[in-house]
Formats: sequence, C-alpha cells, structure tokens
Amino acid sequence: MSLRKSLLLIAIILLIDQVSKIYIKTHFVIGEEVQIFKWFEVLFVENRGMAWGTQLSDLFTFLSDRAAKVSLTLFRVFAIFGIGYWLLDTIKKSTSKVLVLALSYIFAGALGNIIDSVFYGVLFSDSEGQLASFLPKEGGYDSILHGRVVDMLHFPLWKGFIPEWVPFIGGDFFTFFEPVFNIADVSISIGFCLLIFFNKKAFPKKEEDVEIEI
Repeated sequence: MSLRKSLLLIAIILLIDQVSKIYIKTHFVIGEEVQIFKWFEVLFVENRGMAWGTQLSDLFTFLSDRAAKVSLTLFRVFAIFGIGYWLLDTIKKSTSKVLVLALSYIFAGALGNIIDSVFYGVLFSDSEGQLASFLPKEGGYDSILHGRVVDMLHFPLWKGFIPEWVPFIGGDFFTFFEPVFNIADVSISIGFCLLIFFNKKAFPKKEEDVEIEI
C-alpha cells in the first residue's frame, strides 16, 4: 500500500469524522437523541476523558480534572507522532500491506479525536442546553487542549430488566450495547481488529526465522 493511498484513506476518514462531529455539535444539544432504528440511534454526548468516559484524575487522584485533561491530550499528541512514524517506516520498508492499512485506520481515528481534544474548546461555544456555534464572538467553551470529544453513535441492541435470579445484577435495568462513540473510534477499532485477526500477515516472519524453526 503506497503512501498516497494511505494518505487518501486517512483524509477520507478524517473528513467523515469531522463533518459528522461538526454537524452534531451545531445541530444537537447534549443529551438529545434521534432514533434511526430500534437498535441504532444518534445520541449527542461529549467525552472529557478516555474510553468509557474514564478520566486520568479517576486513576491518579492527585491530579486535578484540568491537569488530567491536559496530560491526556498531550499524551495523545505524542502518541500520534509515534504512530505516524511507525506508519511511514512500514510504508518505506514495504513490510506488510495489512500493517499499513491497520496503522492508517488507527492514525486517522486517533488524529480525529485529537482535533476535538486540542481545538474544539476554542472553536465552539458550549452545547449544554443550547446549540453550539462555530467561532463564537464571545469565545469558545474552554481553552486549547481542553476540548471535549464529540460522540454520537449509539447501538442499544437490547434494553430490559435483568432476571431476578442473576447474581449481583438481578432486577437491574440493563442496556447492551451502552457506549456512545464516533467515526474516529470506529476507525481505531477497525485498525486493531485488522492487527488481531490478520496478525500473521501484519507481522510476517522473516525468512531467517522460518529457517531456524525448521
């Protein structure tokens, strides 16, 4: 897979991701939802932390929420440089087309969420109880590096009460699948799935290693 094709894939994913986020941000208020199918709905939420809404301050209690947010955003920025270097090196060495494809998906998704974390705080007004505006005169809802990631894809495949006989959670209301995510998250997931299910193609053994095993 050539560098041109990789960049084209990354650009397409980024475009779809950012267009969908900007549309949701400027047409929905936080918590608003639109049901498309019984098992799929558009639900606007904003993620201040990592996956599942976890924040670094939850894990490292000595950090304030704002310090944890900056630390997480800076870590993501440094990580994207590492992924980018790995991608370019893989393309240069022509190691594996599957690996290039997987890294392209992961890079695009990570960059899409980084854009939210770094810039959305200064680009948009708040979405709590109102439609956000782009580049508001009064300024954004927060400073740079404090943006919140926009999520909107929700697949509540099943909702209902757990039978009483189930230990610990019997009688509780349960939703499967509960997390809300975005196109960037889907891209990252695709990349990791490629690495898991096509591991041998992504990381082919060298001829020397094969000869040694024989």
